[in-house]
Amino acid sequence: MSEVEEKKALVRRFLEARVVGDVEAVGKMLAPDFVNHTKVLPDEGPGREGFMRAVARYNAAFSTSSVLVEDQVASGEKVVIRCVVRRTHDRGKVMGVAPSGRELTYMLVVIHRIEGGKIAEQWGGGTGLSELRGLGLEQAERERVEQELLVARRIQQATLPKEVPQLEGWQIFPLYQPAREVGGDFYDFHLLSEGRLGLAVGDATGKGVPAALVMTTTCGMLQLAAQALDSSSPGEVLARVNEALLVRIPPNMFVTCFYAILDPERGSLSYANAGHDLPYLRRHCGKCEELRARGMLLGIMPGMVYEQKEMVLDAGEAALLYSDGLVEAHDPEGEMFGFPRLQELLAEYGDEERSLEKAHLGELYSFVGEGWEQEDDITLLTLRRSATTS
Repeated sequence: MSEVEEKKALVRRFLEARVVGDVEAVGKMLAPDFVNHTKVLPDEGPGREGFMRAVARYNAAFSTSSVLVEDQVASGEKVVIRCVVRRTHDRGKVMGVAPSGRELTYMLVVIHRIEGGKIAEQWGGGTGLSELRGLGLEQAERERVEQELLVARRIQQATLPKEVPQLEGWQIFPLYQPAREVGGDFYDFHLLSEGRLGLAVGDATGKGVPAALVMTTTCGMLQLAAQALDSSSPGEVLARVNEALLVRIPPNMFVTCFYAILDPERGSLSYANAGHDLPYLRRHCGKCEELRARGMLLGIMPGMVYEQKEMVLDAGEAALLYSDGLVEAHDPEGEMFGFPRLQELLAEYGDEERSLEKAHLGELYSFVGEGWEQEDDITLLTLRRSATTS
């Protein structure tokens, strides 16, 4: 092998050892007075020892590393090498960038001066630090988005009721489980005059932050309408909210909402529906009835009228209000949880003095199996009249 080829071979071995983090091999190929003119890390120490420590620290952040030499040129004491380096960043921080599991691919062009069969000097560099800086910017942006989502979730959670109203002779069990950090489902309670209680369950179209913003706006409109009207007409409440939302949400979005007013003394429940999934009433005999009332989605058209109906819950009977996230969940074969299964569960557990939402959620998890990724927000609200009334 000629002297030129020996120098090229030395540089190839040196670069391979450096890229895979073989510090011992790197040290054997460095001259005692080695000088690195382009630092591996910004805080790299001087001389041979500083370079070796930097190589060890840098490579500790990567589980796998490889190098592909594309070209080499030698002239006198110097050898120029161009190569492609691939590393998987998954073990530690580098330049403040947390491990991401991503593979970094970058170009490296380095000049080495050979003296006495050792690497005496090194110049040059590559796009590796730029790749890391770009990854760091991505992480910073992701962290910013995550922080904003956290704030949005706190705002949304503050919108939902902090306490469940306590009514003598009645039990109310809510459950809210968003599919993402924030969602479009909501439920709410409105304390009205003469001991009456307004109950709302709804769903803003879409997911994520846009749906959460519309959901928050709708909750506010419902509160204002319920307080301003203080009537026994849920249809009037929905009509007023519809007009308010028309100018406050984007034209491509809408809200479904079931709104009811409970008179706990009489046991009556008057209700209206703005395109929401039909709630179920579980009677003594185990029969389930749909609470039907016609009405257009909120925020679609002005001047809407919402049909209003009324029914009475006898002792031991229960009503279930819910969103479509439960019935539209799919198992691994693509079958939907569906309305018939929901009705069967309500009939089976309706007589038990406990919250129906836990039974439904347990059945859902059994249905979808392990590894299920929730597709949509899930909201359940059970209203039950005690089996014995005073």
